[in-house]
Amino acid sequence: MNMGKSVRIGLTLVLAAAAAQDVAAQNWPQWRGPQRNGHLPNVLPFETWPESLTEVWRVPVGEGYSSPVAENGKAWLLTRRGEDEVVRCFDLENGKTLWEQSYTAPFNTNQYATRFGKGPFSTPTLAEGKLYTLGVGGIVTCFDAATGDVLWRYQFTDGPPDSKTFFSGSSMSPLIDGERCIVHIGDDKAGALTAFHKDTGKEIWAWRGDNPGYASPIIVSLDGVRQVVTLTQHFVVGVAVDSGKLLWKIPFQSDWRENMPTPVFIDGMIIYSGVGRGVTAIAPQKSGEDWQVPQRWHNDEVSLYMNSPVLANGRFWGMSHRNKGQFFALDASTGTLMWRSEGRQGQNAAIVRSGDMLLILTTGGELLVVDATSEEYAETKRYKVASSATWAMPVIWGEHVLLKDADTLSMLRWVR
Repeated sequence: MNMGKSVRIGLTLVLAAAAAQDVAAQNWPQWRGPQRNGHLPNVLPFETWPESLTEVWRVPVGEGYSSPVAENGKAWLLTRRGEDEVVRCFDLENGKTLWEQSYTAPFNTNQYATRFGKGPFSTPTLAEGKLYTLGVGGIVTCFDAATGDVLWRYQFTDGPPDSKTFFSGSSMSPLIDGERCIVHIGDDKAGALTAFHKDTGKEIWAWRGDNPGYASPIIVSLDGVRQVVTLTQHFVVGVAVDSGKLLWKIPFQSDWRENMPTPVFIDGMIIYSGVGRGVTAIAPQKSGEDWQVPQRWHNDEVSLYMNSPVLANGRFWGMSHRNKGQFFALDASTGTLMWRSEGRQGQNAAIVRSGDMLLILTTGGELLVVDATSEEYAETKRYKVASSATWAMPVIWGEHVLLKDADTLSMLRWVR
């Protein structure tokens, strides 16, 4: 046998095995990743960024803004097909559907929100072999992640949601904590931040103090008290994770009553934003049996609409809706504006941190690599990754990108 040919075959097999291992090792189980903060668990392995990405596979999946989740060589996605919401499990190596489940979920978008489509908008959550989804009309489902069997289901309305009270539908992503599956169910007129038992669907607690916004909650520990922090329709709130008791709340409502961005937590501060309301940092603290919520800083120079921010190197990174889309960085401790990029960057962007780099997927189907240490906007690389709108957050690891565009799911790989 030709020795050169043998070496080439051996190298090909090694590279294929490494790629398969890379795919199998992926763990992105929920909205914004393992820690729910947009941070990759591992730094990407590029000293010099490759010139291009190549398509490994692509499959049609239907519409929706829901992001894929992935674990142990598989991916799961929630989409819409006609009047049904569809949940699928895929083999990450080849895009083959391993199982599919669907259920009827008619939804009539409010006439003022037709540009957002009929969803779904919520990203599923994986935990201990189960997959949790929230449909656009308030249907919560727990699936067996391996088989697709429905383990329990909760439905907010008996019939089709009323478009007069369901402006754009549900969009928050389920949060798993211990035995609790935490979901803010409801519409524009009624709702409850609810903890269901993750195995049975039985209600553990419910806080009915406000209707849901569009933001997804996080869990933080403040003065030794673990709490769910989220933006509701009219407030920013902290609710005790074990009991559902309201600990604190402050009024907050964006210009269009669309509280969307997921808040972030750093050094005892909650940083949040909404369209037309700038960026604000608060530091909730216990005072006897009560809570005080002092403001640490506020910046009115930039403002988030749909974009959820990322923290990196002591900075708060986001995309302002102003100037038709503008990236920016604030000093996270003081709120001081460090820089703003040129405008017209797009309607929205999903930001992922990898070490000292940011990977930013714009709605225009471009993946940007940006230096997170620079004193100004410093773009290292720009890739065209889709020919249609990309609203969902990508799943990025190693040399691979899992991407949902307008109606397909694709696997891309950087070419060295």
